[in-house]
Amino acid sequence: MNKLGLLGKDISYSFSRTYFKKKFENENIKNTSYENFDIENIDLFPSIIRNTKDLKGLNVTIPYKEQVIPFLDKVNKKAKAIGAVNTIRITKKGKLVGYNTDCYGFKKTLKPFIKSHHKKALILGTGGASKAIAYTLDEMGITYLYVSRKLSDGVGFSYETLTEDDISDNQIIINSTPLGTFPNIEDCPNIPYHAINEKHILFDLIYNPEETKFLKLGNKNQATTINGLRMLEFQAEKAWSIWNLK
Repeated sequence: MNKLGLLGKDISYSFSRTYFKKKFENENIKNTSYENFDIENIDLFPSIIRNTKDLKGLNVTIPYKEQVIPFLDKVNKKAKAIGAVNTIRITKKGKLVGYNTDCYGFKKTLKPFIKSHHKKALILGTGGASKAIAYTLDEMGITYLYVSRKLSDGVGFSYETLTEDDISDNQIIINSTPLGTFPNIEDCPNIPYHAINEKHILFDLIYNPEETKFLKLGNKNQATTINGLRMLEFQAEKAWSIWNLK
């Protein structure tokens, strides 16, 4: 039995397990299981590798996308440049190889919506997922600035310093924070939403709920809104192809 799984913390809600279970049923994939490895801290990771027979690969989610890197034998070039890993392949010799499929999923989801005026973006949040977003925007030739609670190196704005003009000026806004995730569906990043208009794209990496408050407020102002579901589906398929590399 080939085993796959998701490494994370408090992940009972996880998209991945449901997605792969359905995939295995629909595509009649036998002899493969997918389970959650919910750990309190990253130091427990080696014991999962030691004690899980026939483990072939893992997805990695919050808060371990960066913390897992020192435990890996090899990190793919793109994942190294991003500084975050969300997919691990375990080779026949038991080596752990890290990849990042966030960038693939994000790019494939965003690209169809990009128009010529979409040249500048704001990334809300500075965690592991935001790094893949930044890397992808670079690839797409879109400039970006980070927005975070505190101003620090590499952060363009704090939520306090963000003005209506900044919103008007940056017509792609990406929420890479967990704000608004079920059950806290009334939460949303604190930005001047009234400055959003029909030229904006609001992209939320959250997929539960389907329409977060962040997206609702964007919709109200005629923005194009995208949730994180397609991105996750693209990522899952990319991870599947990595685990099945010959």
